[in-house]
Amino acid sequence: MILALVLLVVALCVALAGWAAWFVARDRAVVLNQLWGGAVIEVVVLVQGVVAIVQGATGAGAGDPLLFWGYFATTLVILPVAAAWAFAERTRWSSVVLLVASLTVAFLEWRMWQIWTVA
Repeated sequence: MILALVLLVVALCVALAGWAAWFVARDRAVVLNQLWGGAVIEVVVLVQGVVAIVQGATGAGAGDPLLFWGYFATTLVILPVAAAWAFAERTRWSSVVLLVASLTVAFLEWRMWQIWTVA
């Protein structure tokens, strides 16, 4: 894993969470542009997965590969599920779902970095 990618994902997640929090405070539902923001985060996470596979193949892998890839799989699933839920729920609660999902992905990302650097 590359620290710059970790920090990018965390920053994007925090920005998306802030945007969703603004919508919660304004009692508004998620808009399509926010879902596109989540898609951008997913692409960066996928790039990070490719980097992790390459680094793992060259010998610089995670301290606990099973735990790391479990976190990675969970990270990949959270935002799409939240996006589907937010798209179906057209109330302010859709913004709450996106807020929680974004913060969860940021936390999982940081946790994956901790697992990776233990090696």
